Amino acid sequence: GVVQVLRSNLRGDQAPVLAAVGPMQFEVVVDRLEREFSTEVSLDHLGYQLALQVDRAGADTVNSSAGAEVLERTDGTLLAVFTDRWRMQRIAKAHPELVLESLAAGVV
Repeated sequence: GVVQVLRSNLRGDQAPVLAAVGPMQFEVVVDRLEREFSTEVSLDHLGYQLALQVDRAGADTVNSSAGAEVLERTDGTLLAVFTDRWRMQRIAKAHPELVLESLAAGVV
């Protein structure tokens, strides 16, 4: 979908991560939650700009790196998110065993 709810082992279940294709999608979600469910919503911008698929073997490496985090989709797919391409390249260079794969268009 256009918006996905992701889970982070670092943040726990009480702080899900909302992923969307653009800023307007966040506004739509907040509006719908407030209007349709009469709930108060607060979003914090995480600043990640790049997402790649990572395997379980590489999850700890990503989670222990500054400017990166692993998020899990509802289907179990692990996504390594990075503040920018430079950060991803630095982590990949420091950990050549790390397997990062591009996502199919429209997945996240």
